[in-house]
Amino acid sequence: MVLKIIETASPGSRFPLEGAQDKDVGINGLQNYSLGPNPHFSLAIGTAKDGVKYLELVLQRQLDREEQGELNLLLTATDGGSPPRSGTAQVRIVVLDANDNIPVFEKETYEVRLAENSPLGQLVVRVAAEDPDEGSNGEVYYAFTQTSERSRQLFQLNPTTGEIRVAGKLDFEEAKSHTMMVKATDGGGLSAHCKVQVEVLDVNDNAPEIALTSLSASIPEDAPPRTVVALFSVRDRDSGDNGRTECSIDGDLPFSLTPTFDNYYELRTNAALDRERTAEYNITITATDWGRKRLSSQESIFVQISDVNDNPPKFTQEIYTMSVTENNSPMLRIGSMKATDADAGINARVNYALVRQEGKEQPEVSVNAENGDVYILRPLDYEKVRAFEVRVRAADGGSPPLSAQAVLRIVVRDENDNAPVLLHPGAESSAAGELVPRWAPSGYLVAKVVAVDADAGQNAWLSYELAKATEPALFRVGLHSGEVRTARAVTERDAARQRLIVLVRDRGQPPRSATATLAVALVDGFSEAHLRVREEAPAAEPDEPLTLYLIASLVCVSALFLATAVTAVVVKVRRARRRETETLPTFPATATESSAGSLPRSYVYDVCFAAGTVNSEFRFLRPLFPCFPAGLPPGPGEQRSSVCSQDAANLGGEGDWTAQGSASLSEDTGPRAADAAANRELELNVSSEQNPWLAHPPSSADPAIRAGGAAPFRAAPLGGRQAVSAAPSSFQERRSGLWKGMKPRKSEEALPGRAGALILVLCLSGMGAETARYSVPEEAERGSFVANIAKDLGLTGEELLARQARVVPEGEKQYLQLNQHTGDLVVREQMDREELCGQSEPCLVRFQVLLESPLQSFRAEVRLTDINDHAPVFLNKEIVLKISESTVPGTRFLLESAYDPDVGNNSLQHYSISSNEYFFVYTRRRSDGRKYAELVLDRALDRERQAEVAFSITGVDGGTPPRSGTALIRVVVLDINDNSPVFTRSLYKVSVMENSSQDTVVAVVSASDLDLGTYGEIVYSIVQNSEENFETFKINPKTGQIRLKKALDYEETKTYEIDVQALDGGGLSTHCKVEVQVKDVNDNAPEVIITSLTSTLSEAAPPDTVVALFNVRDRDSGDNGRTTCELMGEQPFRITLLAADAYALVTSETLDREQVEEYNMTVRARDQGSPALSATKTLLVRLLDVNDNAPTFTQAIYTMVVSENEPAGRSLGRLSATDPDAGENARVRYSLVPPLTGTLAAASFVSVDAESGTVRSLRPLDYEKVPAFEVRVRAADGGSPPLSAQAVLRIVVRDENDNAPVLLHPGAESSAAGELVPRWAPSGYLVAKVVAVDADAGQNAWLSYELAKATEPALFRVGLHSGEVRTARAVTERDAARQRLIVLVRDRGQPPRSATATLAVALVDDFSDAFHQLGHDPASGQQPQVAEEEMLTTYLIASLVCVSSLFLLSVLVLTANTLCKARIRAELPPPSPSCYADGDFASDGVGVGSTGTLSPAYRYEMCMTSGSGRSEFRFLRPILPSLHSNAEAGLDKDEEPLRHSQSACDREAQAGRTAAPPF
Repeated sequence: MVLKIIETASPGSRFPLEGAQDKDVGINGLQNYSLGPNPHFSLAIGTAKDGVKYLELVLQRQLDREEQGELNLLLTATDGGSPPRSGTAQVRIVVLDANDNIPVFEKETYEVRLAENSPLGQLVVRVAAEDPDEGSNGEVYYAFTQTSERSRQLFQLNPTTGEIRVAGKLDFEEAKSHTMMVKATDGGGLSAHCKVQVEVLDVNDNAPEIALTSLSASIPEDAPPRTVVALFSVRDRDSGDNGRTECSIDGDLPFSLTPTFDNYYELRTNAALDRERTAEYNITITATDWGRKRLSSQESIFVQISDVNDNPPKFTQEIYTMSVTENNSPMLRIGSMKATDADAGINARVNYALVRQEGKEQPEVSVNAENGDVYILRPLDYEKVRAFEVRVRAADGGSPPLSAQAVLRIVVRDENDNAPVLLHPGAESSAAGELVPRWAPSGYLVAKVVAVDADAGQNAWLSYELAKATEPALFRVGLHSGEVRTARAVTERDAARQRLIVLVRDRGQPPRSATATLAVALVDGFSEAHLRVREEAPAAEPDEPLTLYLIASLVCVSALFLATAVTAVVVKVRRARRRETETLPTFPATATESSAGSLPRSYVYDVCFAAGTVNSEFRFLRPLFPCFPAGLPPGPGEQRSSVCSQDAANLGGEGDWTAQGSASLSEDTGPRAADAAANRELELNVSSEQNPWLAHPPSSADPAIRAGGAAPFRAAPLGGRQAVSAAPSSFQERRSGLWKGMKPRKSEEALPGRAGALILVLCLSGMGAETARYSVPEEAERGSFVANIAKDLGLTGEELLARQARVVPEGEKQYLQLNQHTGDLVVREQMDREELCGQSEPCLVRFQVLLESPLQSFRAEVRLTDINDHAPVFLNKEIVLKISESTVPGTRFLLESAYDPDVGNNSLQHYSISSNEYFFVYTRRRSDGRKYAELVLDRALDRERQAEVAFSITGVDGGTPPRSGTALIRVVVLDINDNSPVFTRSLYKVSVMENSSQDTVVAVVSASDLDLGTYGEIVYSIVQNSEENFETFKINPKTGQIRLKKALDYEETKTYEIDVQALDGGGLSTHCKVEVQVKDVNDNAPEVIITSLTSTLSEAAPPDTVVALFNVRDRDSGDNGRTTCELMGEQPFRITLLAADAYALVTSETLDREQVEEYNMTVRARDQGSPALSATKTLLVRLLDVNDNAPTFTQAIYTMVVSENEPAGRSLGRLSATDPDAGENARVRYSLVPPLTGTLAAASFVSVDAESGTVRSLRPLDYEKVPAFEVRVRAADGGSPPLSAQAVLRIVVRDENDNAPVLLHPGAESSAAGELVPRWAPSGYLVAKVVAVDADAGQNAWLSYELAKATEPALFRVGLHSGEVRTARAVTERDAARQRLIVLVRDRGQPPRSATATLAVALVDDFSDAFHQLGHDPASGQQPQVAEEEMLTTYLIASLVCVSSLFLLSVLVLTANTLCKARIRAELPPPSPSCYADGDFASDGVGVGSTGTLSPAYRYEMCMTSGSGRSEFRFLRPILPSLHSNAEAGLDKDEEPLRHSQSACDREAQAGRTAAPPF
């Protein structure tokens, strides 16, 4: 037998034992019991009232499960017989554990070092506590206690294993160590504590942080180097080398970093800035720490360079050419000019304007000032203005503004707005008369039409064509020459008078035209023709006499000859006078003598002009460099340039001029070009305020001159002289450094001011290296005084205000404020030390004081001193302790500490508790100085006496006055497990419907336990007596509810028996039984099982033919299992019951496949349950075809059309017949039905394809023979026997136009039919009738008649449909006696066919002499007569030839004379050209120049040939000067320049003579 006794059972406790059974009685019955020796139990034997002996086991000594968990005792029962008999039983005492041991940790303190940023889940440490108890009392659970909330978030404690793992991100910068208290509690509520100290090791996980203190977002491009752009600080939260940083700038930028003090830097410029090159800088500052794995961060600073107006606008083109069509609309936009300015803002805003030129008319163009759009103000006429030019100025919006100019060239595009103008024949005459002899051959020149067009280009290209003529085939007109010639030889049949209209058209779009009318008379002689023309139609057609044209031509040629002679004489005379009176043009003396101006003199260029350059233009290509002899510096009077010899062209190696360079001159040079030459400018101009011959003299107000740039080139003509001004490059300036007065100008800066600023910066930098420290109590009111910053800096309030001093905090919030007037640092926002610093001491608020002009800063910090503004606070207002009633006195329990955010004496100092009879408190100190409390048990607890003990605990700080906080401690006394659970019933009977859903409650069992706590908590479970019960049911371990795990099925199991166990927290248990009855539900539908099925059935099957056999089954019972069967829908089938649950599907009537090819039948079986369930089965039966249907044509008669003459094999159409049968029974074949005997064999014309029914022609058909025919076609199926049907096929032949008209009159055998027409025949007179027929039909036979050709087309007409030939007008005497007519007869077919009939018509006075008139020409007897005007015409022609020959001879003689003179002039030595030399200037020009403030200028000789005084000129190549000493040459100073420049001028003059025109 087994006894379970708890180890806390007190000595003297009795436990009943089962007695032994002995069948004997009396003395032989059971008499005594004995117990084997043991140290804990004894045996007590008693006798009941009925004399039966019972025995009890008495505990003599306290049990201890930890020493011995189980005792085995031998119990012996002995009777009183002789000899005595005995029986033994084994008593096994199981010692139940009681929670009499607390857990014990291996260590009191666990110290761990852990790197920050350790991964989540990493094991930190494993704390272990052992409890010798067993079961739940020995199961130790771990939990944090007296641990901060932050530590609980960072670390996770496994309550079972004691493993502490990383649960959050460790940050060395947030906390360098973490202290946690771990509490180990067993199942009985006893606990122990240990401390875990985690030291966080720093890892380089924080990249440096860059904080901008001050930033100048925009700086001007002329800012000097070392300008402070920004101030920033760098902070790294790591420690050691991980927190040390260094800074750098990415890329090659004109900026540098300068450290000021600890981790503070200045961003300065280190070079000059140019906004036009770089308008903005994106400066990337990289801060890198010194950690092993170096981290870095970047900050981008965007600095914008503000613009300075240092760039003039620039046109995209020097010359803009725009075109406009003449006759344009006013204010028409024709284009746009574009000038760009490298500056920005208002400096880059370009305004456009026309440059007004004095003495010129207002231009026809305007320019939009904003966008440069060019508009034409008024309509232009190409014939008046073909092109013009204006200058456009673009000025920016700077101050002062800079500008540039460009040329705008407007080209007028011609429009075809002028019609051709006829010169011959003249417009005053309605028609010009021309004579053509009857014998004129083909190509005979009749006349020439002459016209001109005022337009240009293709608009003036004229073409001539014959628009209308009496005989169009007789004449032709030259397309481009306008010559009217005969196209064929003139015949006797041609009318004597011909009228021609010539159309003159240009090639414009749209083209314009004019017409010229010519009257041509065909005559045998000119005299007779002239007489006939004058007599017949003097008023209707006046002909211009040839004599008038000859006279006009003679006058024109004579006048031209006379004008040419007079012009030649006048030119010769004027040239002679010019050579005698022309003087050499000179530069005015004021150009060199003036000393009133402030500009330097310019170079004077030698410009040679060749003959013929009167209207030429000139440009400077490059400057001319002086050429001095070796070692000879230029003297005051030698600062000019002449033409050097070829030997002196080598510019290297002599004197100070060992190397020469050239630089191009521009018309506008800005200050940036001057800066590139180290701010040195050489300004050379021929300028003076007293120079009236300069149209635009430069002045000191010129922006380019004030900015130090070279003055722009200017040239203004006046009185035939040229004023030239140019600015050489900086290279020439450096080469002329030894020249007198040529001193470079340098930009200077205020060095004393900059030095003072630098000293102030250095002083402030040294001062800012140390940190100023102040203190203020926390939570000081707003406006509380902290310190006076001005005194510490040594500055006054005015200086602070002027330098815009301000406080920049290191954090995001501004707690302090600086009064710029007084320099006082005051509190702006209240500061809470605990909020800012927590428990850290000291608590510092760091900031910077920022000064500007110059930009500087220094560091300072304010320490917040603590005040006792917080009382100790217990995190939990109620502390619950669970202590077993078996806990021994003296046991200590660690309590949660109170939290006081104050520091020092203001923090928590000691604890106290209210009076009670069981506990007292003890205050202890940790290693970090914090206080904590331990609760000590002073007296043993008794749950039956008092189940709960409550008292308060108080934490007090050391402030004045002290502050305190309280919490309630509630001690719950835990019970011992001394009661087993008891069920309310031992047997539970329930019934459940099958198909109940999952989780349906089946039954609820209930048991109770008198114990408390875990010992009174009952857990229910199902004893696994069968696998089926375990898979079907589940029980809630807390409530005892038994639920279904799956649906029940009555058909499978009808009854279940379940054993349930109730187990308390101490391990004691009891059992009960649950019996479950399953009720049937109609949950099974009937099943239709096909036994046999005929899937195909002949449509000829008789009724009651069996199609299918099937059975119906239902698994339910009772009414739920009884079934009925039916066929759904109206079908020619029915269901017959054969036996129980056996059915047959049979036909009920005859079938027809053509109506229904297949049957999809649904058989439904239904049970009698509630609700009733049913099932369906679908049967598919196909019907087999029987040939019971003949083919059917879609039409009874088919009509098809075929064109005649179609080739054989052409498809005419397709026949179609259908058969409702299927398969071979529905296969239709076509054939022609043989015709009856004696009928037309139409089957020979067409055939029918047997398979497709396509009808094709067998041979070409002729509509004229067979217009239509019919055949019969049979369609037969493939059944047996075959069935057939017939249809009529009608073929209609469509007529084609394959027959040409046939002439009936005149007959085809005669070449031409002769007809006689009297001369007196009026209009409409019937001459003849053409009769024709056509064998075709329809419109192919409709005929039309027309006159194809006739000798006199206007004399006859033909009736369109009648064919009658009638006169179109009355016959006249001028009509030819013989007329030949060709009549065209055409049908209307496609394509049309035609035939022609030729008629010969004779015009007779009467029918008797008709044949005589046809045989003789009436005009053959006329003879030409010579008129009197013919002699005059001959004289005029001879005169015209003589005058023209004389004019041509004069031109040839004059040309030969000019060429001879040119050849003789080339052989003679060239004359000395006129040159602009020193003689043209004041002899004392140097002296006068020396009195001024500017250096004397170089002068260049400008040589011109005769006649070029008023011309413009252009430098084609540079002239290298060659200077010689005046003394060596021995020449007068006025003659010397001419000699020096003789060779160059001669060459230019020779070139000019060669290229000069003869006139």
